[in-house]
Amino acid sequence: MIEYKVIKEIEQNPSHTQRSLAEKLDISLGKANYVLAGLIEKGIVKVKKLKNDPDKIRWQYMLTHEGMKEKFRITRQFLKRRIREYEDIQKEIVQLQEEVHLLEKLN
Repeated sequence: MIEYKVIKEIEQNPSHTQRSLAEKLDISLGKANYVLAGLIEKGIVKVKKLKNDPDKIRWQYMLTHEGMKEKFRITRQFLKRRIREYEDIQKEIVQLQEEVHLLEKLN
């Protein structure tokens, strides 16, 4: 799910640095670098070098068309999983309520 979070952050703020991504997502700088490198290698994220300050290297991360499709795919997958979890929790709640009602009748 970390890839989804990185994709979402880049979509919302392309000027994120690896450090700001790491801080925002509460992951290590190494993890941010690793995930970004993977997304770039897969063609999901494109990187562009900015020339604001010759002493500082700044990068801009942008989602590619493939990145937008991947974000949609991951979002749909995540939503399906969460719906299943929600339905399982609902079943568990019903079972617990039945158990409580049964115990109330015994008292």
